[in-house]
Parts: sequence; C-alpha cells; structure tokens
Amino acid sequence: MSHSNQSESSASKPNDWLLQYRKSITSQLGEDGILEKVFEIIPAKNHWCVEFGAGDGATLSNTYNLINNQNWSSVQIEANPRSYERLASRYADKPNVTCLNQIVGFEGENTLDKILQTTPIPLDFDFLSIDIDGNDYYIWESLNVYRPKIVVIEFNPSIPHYVFFVQAKDTEVYQGSSLLALQELGKQKGYELIASTEWNGFFVDSQYFPLFEIQDNSIWKMNQNYQFWTYVFQLYDGTVVVGGNNKLIWHGVEVDFAEIQDLIQVLPPEKMGYPGRLS
Repeated sequence: MSHSNQSESSASKPNDWLLQYRKSITSQLGEDGILEKVFEIIPAKNHWCVEFGAGDGATLSNTYNLINNQNWSSVQIEANPRSYERLASRYADKPNVTCLNQIVGFEGENTLDKILQTTPIPLDFDFLSIDIDGNDYYIWESLNVYRPKIVVIEFNPSIPHYVFFVQAKDTEVYQGSSLLALQELGKQKGYELIASTEWNGFFVDSQYFPLFEIQDNSIWKMNQNYQFWTYVFQLYDGTVVVGGNNKLIWHGVEVDFAEIQDLIQVLPPEKMGYPGRLS
C-alpha cells in the first residue's frame, strides 16, 4: 500500500474506531473486545496484566478474558478477605497467576511499585487495569518503576470534559477524577488516549500511539457520552438555571431542578432583567 493510500485509510477511520470492537465476557462496558483488538496491534507483548480491586477475579473483570482464554500471566490484588478467598480459589491451579491480599495505595509500602516488586512481573508488562472508585488518579501518578503498555483507568463520567477535577488525596474519599485530568496526567507520563467507554479511558504508551492511526484523540472525539452531565448556566436576565441529567447516577435519586434553582438565584426577582433593556 502506498503512503498516500495509508493516509487516506487512516483519515477515513473515525477517531474512536476501537469502540466498534466492544465485547464483554466479564468486563462491564465492552472493554474485553477493545483490549483484544489493542493487543493485536501492539508488538513485542509479554502477556502480563495487573488488576487490583480484582474482587472474585471474574465479576466486572478486565483481565479475566486475558488470563482464562488467552493464557496470560497476571498479578491479581484484592483487599477484601472474603473476595480474596474466592479470587485465590479461582486461580489456585494457575501458577502463572499471583494473587495478593493487599490494599494498593499511593505512598509508602503499599504503592503499586512496591507491591509488584514482590512478584515476577516484568517492568514493561502489557496491561494495567485501575478501578478503585476514588484515588485512581493518584495510584497511576505514583507508578514510576513499572511502565505498562496499556492503562485502562476509571474516570467520573458526570464531570464535563472541559473540567479539570481531581478528588482530594484521601483514601476515605470516593469522588473520582475527570477524564481531562487523567488525560493530562497521561501526557505527563508519556501516554496517549486511544479509546473511551462510558467511564473507562484507554491509554497507550506514546511510542505505540502511531500504530492506532488516530488523527484526533481529543476527549471530545474519543468520548461523546454527555448524558451523565448536569449543567448550571445563566440567562440574559440573571436567572441561574440547572439542566441536563437530573439523577444522582450512583444513588438513583432524582433531583428537583426547580427546587435547586430557587435556592441558587443570585438576584432577587425585582432585579432580574436584561441590563440593556432595563429602564
């Protein structure tokens, strides 16, 4: 194929073309299928993966398919003793899977770097799945010794793409961070966004990014799931309006926008009006 034909082929692909390969075996949002396609493209694989908050090793797992259907080696980390028992039992007959009953933190002896150093996993292992509903940003930020080729990390989908938000660095806080914040962290660490499901971003070591022939990997091109956003905006007369998603996503509670709007008005009714038309 000529260089010009390659360029035309690349340009004709949608930027989020990897989403067409979504398929779930145990993953939540089709990550299994995307990962299969990604690892068809990336060369020199060692077939090692890491998942923490691994649960029982199957429920909503991003690594189960790789381990059980493609014979990958893995480090599976779970803090909850009961879940860990099920995890360890599942992989008791697989010597290529190391199961650890530990909490992964972002400092001290509980960092992922320190934990992985107790295992035989290579420094440039293929895949890391991060999903702990809170300090995901800081776990990835603290990973400096090991360099996975692909990182799949959860973000908070209710935060609009133009907002840089990172929750407090606190293990007792569960708020999550915005995709924008994770994209900027990824760039600092030498990673590029190549796909995004509703709340999981796929980042690749930048040396492999050209292999995916993505012309524009801006968040707006890679993730168009705006249905989770709640907006606050203002009208010409000074009225503050709340719109968009009217449900607390993880609690299933509907929000009364009219009640909120009454509480957040800055101007009293007698002062509302478009300034250019006030007499």
